[in-house]
Amino acid sequence: MHQSGNRGRIAAACFLVAASLAAASLHAEQADRDKPLNIESDSMVADDSKKTATFEGKVVLTQGSLSIRADKIVVRQDGEGFQLGIATGTPAMFRQKQESQGEYVDGEAHRIEYDSRTERVEFFNTARLRRDSGDDVRGDYISYDARNERFTVKSSGDSSGSGRDRVRATIMPKKKVSPPPSIPSPAASPAGRPE
Repeated sequence: MHQSGNRGRIAAACFLVAASLAAASLHAEQADRDKPLNIESDSMVADDSKKTATFEGKVVLTQGSLSIRADKIVVRQDGEGFQLGIATGTPAMFRQKQESQGEYVDGEAHRIEYDSRTERVEFFNTARLRRDSGDDVRGDYISYDARNERFTVKSSGDSSGSGRDRVRATIMPKKKVSPPPSIPSPAASPAGRPE
């Protein structure tokens, strides 16, 4: 394996997975795509024949406002150039600023998968998405279809009645924007000029 060639391919694959994970899933900052991708981990193994790169040990991937933290991140590329990225941890976490609303979105799950072919992000096992505004969604499984901008949240199906395995959502009311206070105009003299 060629070390410098691997780094370029690995960086390109990780860039696409990372950018797509947050950008496609949550209308993230478009400027993040133009920022350098940085990955830190305790180890990295690349296999050119399988087109995979595995980063392990306190993995931190950053690009602009995007941050993914995991115990392990595996990136695989298929023959057509599509990527599948899998981040695992206890939990794996990501954070990114939404361009449209100017707030951060945080997500976590034991496993986060992104498939660039289907433009789908999936969160498995103790999945949670939160916004700075206070919106919070929890379930055993969360899927986001970026093409159709559709979320699906499911529980594990435990029907014990304990309520622990049910889908939970907190949606905060939108803050009302108050009009700016009006500034009184200077008093006009009878001739129409300010005094």
